[in-house]
Amino acid sequence: MLPVRLQSRPRSKVALNLRVVRRATLSTWLPVPEIRHDKVETFRKTAFLPSLPAKVPIGTFQVIPAALKWFGESRNKFNSSYLGQFASHMIPLELTRHLLPVDAKVNTISFQRAEAPFNIFLGWAAQANGDTPERLYVAQAPLNRLPKPLQDDLPTPELVATAGRGDVYDASVWLGVAPTYTPLHRDPNPNLYLQLAGRKVVRLLEPGFGQTVFAAVQAELGRQHSSKFRGEEMMKGEERRLLEAKIWLDKPAENQEKFAGLETTLEADEYLFIPTGWWHSVKSIGTGCTASVGEPRLWAAFLTLITLYL
Repeated sequence: MLPVRLQSRPRSKVALNLRVVRRATLSTWLPVPEIRHDKVETFRKTAFLPSLPAKVPIGTFQVIPAALKWFGESRNKFNSSYLGQFASHMIPLELTRHLLPVDAKVNTISFQRAEAPFNIFLGWAAQANGDTPERLYVAQAPLNRLPKPLQDDLPTPELVATAGRGDVYDASVWLGVAPTYTPLHRDPNPNLYLQLAGRKVVRLLEPGFGQTVFAAVQAELGRQHSSKFRGEEMMKGEERRLLEAKIWLDKPAENQEKFAGLETTLEADEYLFIPTGWWHSVKSIGTGCTASVGEPRLWAAFLTLITLYL
C-alpha cells in the first residue's frame, strides 16, 4: 500500500479525550480519534504508547484488490461471477435464526456454527435483506485457508513487507449482509481492522470499563464465566440480550451501570486500531453487503518498527 501524507491530530487532544472517557459519569460515546499519518512515529505517539484506539480514514492507504474484485461497482452486493469460482470451498458460517417471540422471557434467537460450501453463503446473500429472519455470516474465516486467488486479493501491505513480517498468520475475513452484530468482547492481541464494504459502527470500552460491564452481566445471570474465554453463550439467549442492552441502548435504565466509551463509524477503506484489552461491539448499518478483514499482519509490522523507537 502506498501511504499518502496527511497531517496528524495533535496528541494533546487525543490524551484529553482519554481523560474525559475515564472521568465521565454518564453513558457517553465519544468519537474515536483519527490519525491521518504516513509515519510510524505518529502512530506510536498517538495510539500505541497511550494504548488508545485510533481510526485511519479513507485516503491514507491505497485501495486493495479485494475491494475492487469481491463486490459490485457500488460495493453494495457481492460479485458472484468472481466469487462463484470458489463455490465449493468450505468456509466457517454462523447461522442466526430470529424466531417469533411467544412472550418476553422466551429466547427468540438461535445460533450455531458450521463449515459449509461458499456457495451456500453466496446464494443466501444474493436474496437476503434486512428483514430476512435467517442470517448467515462468514465470521473469522482464516485468510490462509481461503483459495490462493482470494488471498492474493488481500496482499501483504508494503509496510509489512518492508518490516520483514510478510506472512498471513491470524488474519481473518468477515462477510455478511446488513444488519450484522457482534456482541461485546475483547481480543487477546492488538489489531488493525479494515472495512472492505458497507458501514459498521464500533463501540469500544477501555479494559476497566469493559470488565465492569461484563461482570455486571455475569452477576445478573448468576454466574462467573471468564472474560478471556468466550463461547456461543454470548451469541444467543439472555447474555446476548443483556450485553446488547448495556452497550447499544443510549438511554440506560436508572439501575444500569454508567460508563463512557468511544465510538466510530467505519466506511469502506477505513482502518481501526484496537489495542490489547479494549472491549468492543460491532453493528453494521445501512443495507447491502458488508465485509471486513482483521489485519494482525499490519499490527506486527507496526510493532516491529515501533521497537526501533523504544
